[in-house]
Amino acid sequence: MDLFLLKKIITVLIMPINIVLILLIFALVVHRKKPKNSIKSLSAALIILLVSSFAPFSDTVMTALENDFPPYVKKNLSIDYIVVLGCGHNSNPELPVTSQLKTCSLQRMVEAVRIYQLHPEARIITSGYGGSNPITNAETVKQSLVLLGIPAQKIITENFPKDTEEEAQLIAPRVQGTQVILVTNADHMPRSINYFQAEGIFPIAAPTGYWVKNPDSHKNWAHYMPNSKKLEQSTIAWYESLGLVVQWFKSLFS
Repeated sequence: MDLFLLKKIITVLIMPINIVLILLIFALVVHRKKPKNSIKSLSAALIILLVSSFAPFSDTVMTALENDFPPYVKKNLSIDYIVVLGCGHNSNPELPVTSQLKTCSLQRMVEAVRIYQLHPEARIITSGYGGSNPITNAETVKQSLVLLGIPAQKIITENFPKDTEEEAQLIAPRVQGTQVILVTNADHMPRSINYFQAEGIFPIAAPTGYWVKNPDSHKNWAHYMPNSKKLEQSTIAWYESLGLVVQWFKSLFS
């Protein structure tokens, strides 16, 4: 099996919702023969589901990731490249190209436009392969940028990277020795910076797409009720935290 595919399958299996499903299935299977184990498994599933869907928990773990790097503000520097990491899209010629982008890609693309307006001297690098789509994510983001007024000749596409590690490896030789701004989602930024620094590139972070926009704001009673959006947020935080652990572990042997 392809190593990239195997990694994705393992990642999916250890996400909170799938752990809950595995525990529920186990509880059903052993219910007659081992009722105590069944109850324990059911209880663990409910606790994981409730905690992961609970906003105070979800916001706390996500904020720990998102606050590592501040939002980008204009600096008195000449910027050579704005690197926009890939995320995802679904090709559909009946939709405007901006509507084909997944939310994370749209957020990164908009941030790239904002930064380009601050630094029109820069060139933009978009990245990301197509997966099952006939057009790559890098090309789809480029088309969106052009639609919003960025000159096509100012955009470079890297169409082959499948993940963040490959993006860093393929983009690093092009931007070596230059001033680079790195655009990705705030929760993804710590891991992304690590990958680029491992390749000898020390970019300026430009995080976007914050899940927790104002953690200190007043909360009403509804904030403390479990909901699916917070479950999704906890899942993303879990995914990124696991990624950081894997990075650390790999660094011990490099």
